[in-house]
Amino acid sequence: MHRVYLSLGSNLGNRKRNIREALEKIGELIGDVDRQSALYETKPWGYSSPNDFINACVCVLTPLAPRQLLEATQKVEQEMGRTLKSVNGEYHDRIIDIDILLYDDLHIDQPDLKIPHPLMEERDFVMIPLREIMSL
Repeated sequence: MHRVYLSLGSNLGNRKRNIREALEKIGELIGDVDRQSALYETKPWGYSSPNDFINACVCVLTPLAPRQLLEATQKVEQEMGRTLKSVNGEYHDRIIDIDILLYDDLHIDQPDLKIPHPLMEERDFVMIPLREIMSL
Protein backbone atom coordinates (compact mmCIF):
# COMPACT_ATOMS: atom_id res chain seq x y z
CA MET A 1 0.00 0.00 0.00
CA HIS A 2 1.12 3.52 -0.76
CA ARG A 3 0.63 6.55 1.49
CA VAL A 4 -0.68 9.55 -0.44
CA TYR A 5 -1.71 13.01 0.67
CA LEU A 6 -4.50 14.80 -1.17
CA SER A 7 -5.83 18.33 -0.96
CA LEU A 8 -9.56 18.90 -1.41
CA GLY A 9 -11.35 22.16 -2.07
CA SER A 10 -14.85 23.31 -2.95
CA ASN A 11 -16.34 26.77 -3.44
CA LEU A 12 -19.64 26.05 -5.19
CA GLY A 13 -22.89 24.66 -3.82
CA ASN A 14 -22.97 23.01 -0.41
CA ARG A 15 -19.20 23.04 0.09
CA LYS A 16 -19.09 20.85 3.20
CA ARG A 17 -21.34 18.26 1.59
CA ASN A 18 -19.14 18.33 -1.52
CA ILE A 19 -16.08 17.53 0.60
CA ARG A 20 -17.97 14.71 2.36
CA GLU A 21 -19.10 13.28 -0.99
CA ALA A 22 -15.57 13.47 -2.38
CA LEU A 23 -14.27 11.63 0.70
CA GLU A 24 -16.85 8.86 0.17
CA LYS A 25 -15.82 8.52 -3.47
CA ILE A 26 -12.13 8.53 -2.53
CA GLY A 27 -12.88 5.65 -0.15
CA GLU A 28 -14.61 3.74 -2.96
CA LEU A 29 -12.18 4.43 -5.81
CA ILE A 30 -8.80 5.13 -4.23
CA GLY A 31 -8.40 3.59 -0.79
CA ASP A 32 -8.85 3.94 2.93
CA VAL A 33 -8.78 7.47 4.31
CA ASP A 34 -6.28 7.10 7.16
CA ARG A 35 -6.31 10.72 8.39
CA GLN A 36 -8.39 13.80 7.67
CA SER A 37 -7.74 17.41 8.62
CA ALA A 38 -10.29 19.83 9.92
CA LEU A 39 -12.20 21.89 7.34
CA TYR A 40 -10.81 25.35 6.65
CA GLU A 41 -12.63 28.26 5.04
CA THR A 42 -10.31 30.25 2.76
CA LYS A 43 -10.35 32.92 0.11
CA PRO A 44 -9.75 31.89 -3.52
CA TRP A 45 -6.07 31.68 -4.47
CA GLY A 46 -4.82 32.90 -7.83
CA TYR A 47 -8.07 34.49 -8.97
CA SER A 48 -10.91 36.68 -7.75
CA SER A 49 -14.29 35.26 -6.73
CA PRO A 50 -16.96 36.08 -4.15
CA ASN A 51 -17.15 32.36 -3.30
CA ASP A 52 -14.89 31.24 -0.45
CA PHE A 53 -13.49 27.72 -0.36
CA ILE A 54 -13.76 24.92 2.13
CA ASN A 55 -10.41 23.09 2.10
CA ALA A 56 -9.08 19.94 3.75
CA CYS A 57 -6.25 17.45 3.38
CA VAL A 58 -6.41 13.69 3.72
CA CYS A 59 -3.94 10.85 3.95
CA VAL A 60 -5.07 7.81 1.95
CA LEU A 61 -3.65 4.30 1.82
CA THR A 62 -3.94 3.12 -1.76
CA PRO A 63 -2.83 0.25 -3.98
CA LEU A 64 -2.97 2.55 -7.01
CA ALA A 65 0.10 3.60 -8.99
CA PRO A 66 0.61 7.37 -9.43
CA ARG A 67 -1.00 7.51 -12.91
CA GLN A 68 -3.96 5.42 -11.70
CA LEU A 69 -4.30 7.76 -8.72
CA LEU A 70 -4.43 10.80 -11.01
CA GLU A 71 -7.10 9.14 -13.16
CA ALA A 72 -9.12 8.20 -10.06
CA THR A 73 -9.01 11.74 -8.60
CA GLN A 74 -10.10 13.15 -11.96
CA LYS A 75 -12.92 10.60 -12.11
CA VAL A 76 -14.16 11.74 -8.69
CA GLU A 77 -14.10 15.37 -9.89
CA GLN A 78 -15.98 14.48 -13.07
CA GLU A 79 -18.57 12.35 -11.27
CA MET A 80 -19.26 15.29 -8.97
CA GLY A 81 -19.83 17.62 -11.92
CA ARG A 82 -16.50 19.39 -12.43
CA THR A 83 -16.06 20.20 -16.09
CA LEU A 84 -13.25 22.79 -16.19
CA LYS A 85 -9.71 22.02 -15.12
CA SER A 86 -7.31 24.83 -14.26
CA VAL A 87 -4.84 25.34 -17.09
CA ASN A 88 -1.81 27.65 -17.25
CA GLY A 89 -2.63 29.38 -13.98
CA GLU A 90 -6.23 30.20 -14.96
CA TYR A 91 -8.40 29.19 -12.04
CA HIS A 92 -12.20 28.97 -11.80
CA ASP A 93 -14.85 28.35 -9.17
CA ARG A 94 -15.36 24.64 -8.77
CA ILE A 95 -17.61 22.14 -7.07
CA ILE A 96 -14.58 20.01 -6.16
CA ASP A 97 -10.85 20.13 -6.67
CA ILE A 98 -8.56 17.26 -5.70
CA ASP A 99 -4.79 17.68 -5.91
CA ILE A 100 -2.18 15.02 -5.32
CA LEU A 101 0.31 16.52 -2.89
CA LEU A 102 2.61 13.64 -1.96
CA TYR A 103 2.93 9.99 -2.93
CA ASP A 104 5.26 8.05 -0.63
CA ASP A 105 8.68 9.63 -1.27
CA LEU A 106 8.29 9.72 -5.04
CA HIS A 107 9.30 12.62 -7.25
CA ILE A 108 7.49 12.72 -10.60
CA ASP A 109 7.82 15.49 -13.16
CA GLN A 110 5.57 14.82 -16.14
CA PRO A 111 3.52 17.42 -18.04
CA ASP A 112 0.24 16.38 -16.36
CA LEU A 113 1.55 14.81 -13.14
CA LYS A 114 3.94 16.53 -10.75
CA ILE A 115 4.63 15.02 -7.33
CA PRO A 116 5.24 16.60 -4.88
CA HIS A 117 2.72 19.23 -5.93
CA PRO A 118 4.86 22.15 -7.16
CA LEU A 119 2.75 24.94 -5.62
CA MET A 120 1.73 23.41 -2.32
CA GLU A 121 4.27 25.29 -0.21
CA GLU A 122 2.93 28.61 -1.55
CA ARG A 123 -0.58 27.81 -0.38
CA ASP A 124 -1.53 28.13 3.29
CA PHE A 125 -4.86 26.45 2.50
CA VAL A 126 -2.82 23.34 1.66
CA MET A 127 0.06 23.53 4.12
CA ILE A 128 -1.97 24.22 7.29
CA PRO A 129 -4.25 21.16 6.95
CA LEU A 130 -1.36 19.08 5.59
CA ARG A 131 0.80 19.84 8.62
CA GLU A 132 -2.16 19.01 10.86
CA ILE A 133 -2.43 15.44 9.56
CA MET A 134 1.30 14.82 9.04
CA SER A 135 1.96 15.48 12.73
CA LEU A 136 -0.50 12.84 13.93
